[in-house]
Amino acid sequence: MRILLATDAFPPVSGGSGWSTYHLARGLRTRGHDVLIVRPMPGKSSSIVETEYDGFRVIEAGFPAPPLPYVRNYFKNERLYRTLPQILTDILRRERIDIAHGQHVLTCLPSITAARRAGVPAVCTVRDYWPVCYWSDLIHTRDEAALCPRCSAGGMVRCIQPRGGTAWPAALPMIPYMRRNLRRKREGLAGADAVVAVSTTIAADLRARAPELSEVRMEIIPNPVDVADLRARAGRSKCPLPQPYALYLGKLAPNKGTVHLVPTIERAGLDWPLVVAGDGPDRTAIEAAARRAGRDVRFTGWVDQGEATAWLAHASMLVFPSRGPESLSRVLIEASALGIPIAAMNTGGTPDIVEDQSTGLLSATPEELAGDVRRLAADEGLRGRLGAAARERAQRFDAPAVVERMERLYLSLRKDPA
Repeated sequence: MRILLATDAFPPVSGGSGWSTYHLARGLRTRGHDVLIVRPMPGKSSSIVETEYDGFRVIEAGFPAPPLPYVRNYFKNERLYRTLPQILTDILRRERIDIAHGQHVLTCLPSITAARRAGVPAVCTVRDYWPVCYWSDLIHTRDEAALCPRCSAGGMVRCIQPRGGTAWPAALPMIPYMRRNLRRKREGLAGADAVVAVSTTIAADLRARAPELSEVRMEIIPNPVDVADLRARAGRSKCPLPQPYALYLGKLAPNKGTVHLVPTIERAGLDWPLVVAGDGPDRTAIEAAARRAGRDVRFTGWVDQGEATAWLAHASMLVFPSRGPESLSRVLIEASALGIPIAAMNTGGTPDIVEDQSTGLLSATPEELAGDVRRLAADEGLRGRLGAAARERAQRFDAPAVVERMERLYLSLRKDPA
């Protein structure tokens, strides 16, 4: 087949969704398919440039996106949704594409529209809550125990407050636009021939929160990870520290629960260093908390894939304090594949990866998370048992197995499977 993957991100500089798209593309190529990547580039000049990565043709479509709250989102949604479909339609026809697969919020709806125009099947992967939450995370109050029950006008008043600071009332006139934006996303997503949810939780929440999708075919197919490649890279990496250390790897942001990192190791009485690999808006607060507590917390800033693999491969435990709801964390999958014991908050799709007491420890509160960190630090045997079981369970996320499932979905949708 000739397959177009329209993606918001793609390596070499990319987050988890981009690397998942790359491993899907590489797996499809290994199975004999031709894969073309199309990537919108917000904030760049309105031009189309073809580049290359690892032998893949990557077509980059620049478009304006002013760095202003709400204005930028308008350009990345309403404006992009008007211009990108025609670009994709031309590519689908010119390249004689068989399947169009949108990978994330910027590219799903334009891919569906373009596929309809070109007469080919459309698939969309949903990796977080963008069809049902304007912020994509269901966080609507400062109360970390509560997630948004449903998206209403009143709910939007509440969800603006923790994001707008003292100026939040000035954003209230944006609520009608935010509601239209979400309605358009849900209605557009309903036009897909199939929606791929990356976890059982995402699938269940889409069904419950988006009635527009009631008749849409939905498949649960996780993000792929090239386990063999990951383990090979880990085996070549050098240990960054000579002593045991706990690791947090990811964005430092409220939805990731990173403000709990220092209190967690304090309650746990952890005498190992805590390495915080990543960056984000919470970094200043975490650094201040570490200074006040007098704890050995080491900040690396943003790390590339090689550095991230090295830190992960040699960690004695991974601490995952996310307040969620996590869709399906790539960090947890990679830690599992490397046999790293995990102490994680039980949020969203995390139980799809971590089986409590079997392949890791899941907790319901930050206090319980601290207890799990204490247990892991004190019990080398427990760390070994959980890590070994996690390593075996991670095979279900291995790219060849996941890509084969995606290939079967594509074949079932083709208008002319011959």
